[in-house]
Amino acid sequence: MGTPHNNAGTGDFGKTVLMPGDPLRAKFIAENFLTEAKLVNNVRGVQGYTGSYNGVRVSVMASGMGMPSIGIYSHELFHFFGVENIIRVGSAGAISPKLALRDVVFGQAACTDSNYAHQFGLSGHFAPIADYTLLETAVRTAREMGIEPAVGNLLSSDVFYNKAGDTMKWGEMGVLAIEMESAALYCNAAESGRRALTICTVSDSLVTGKELPPEDRQTGFTQMMEIALKTAAVMDGTRL
Repeated sequence: MGTPHNNAGTGDFGKTVLMPGDPLRAKFIAENFLTEAKLVNNVRGVQGYTGSYNGVRVSVMASGMGMPSIGIYSHELFHFFGVENIIRVGSAGAISPKLALRDVVFGQAACTDSNYAHQFGLSGHFAPIADYTLLETAVRTAREMGIEPAVGNLLSSDVFYNKAGDTMKWGEMGVLAIEMESAALYCNAAESGRRALTICTVSDSLVTGKELPPEDRQTGFTQMMEIALKTAAVMDGTRL
């Protein structure tokens, strides 16, 4: 089995894969939350691991940065490795004044300035949304942990350094935060008939100008990681 970007074998991945952007965050999750974690893919250093969480087989693999990158990895996981659920666990920049640093945000939907969905040959504009079962399970899990997540729209942008300077206009439309991957992930899940959800931690705010240091982005987002892992464990027993 294996693809140009993934040298794992058939059955090497669990039913649910957590996807941080950073390979070091994938390694951190595997080493700190999974038991008997095994490296199953390291093509281009993305670091994919499979182990056990609360007795449930779960995987974690990096997606890289941006929609083209997560588009490749999520497509291959859904189509070639039998993965049913992908939960993106990443950082996001707040564009809503309602959010503070370290707040946990669930992407109910993903606006985008990308043309990623053009490939599907649709005659209109596709609205990328999260899977409701995953979202509902994650919200319930967070509340059981005493965490009240922000749930709403994300903006998946193709650019990090936006020369147009119009990012905050999305915030005026109620969009909560900006990141760079979710729209492509949600499109791929829809096309493959699988499930996807983004859980982000606010790492910086375009409203206040405050930001967290890089080391916090790599290892400090433990609430988000635990929510995703507990959601994965619940989904392992879900048969729809």
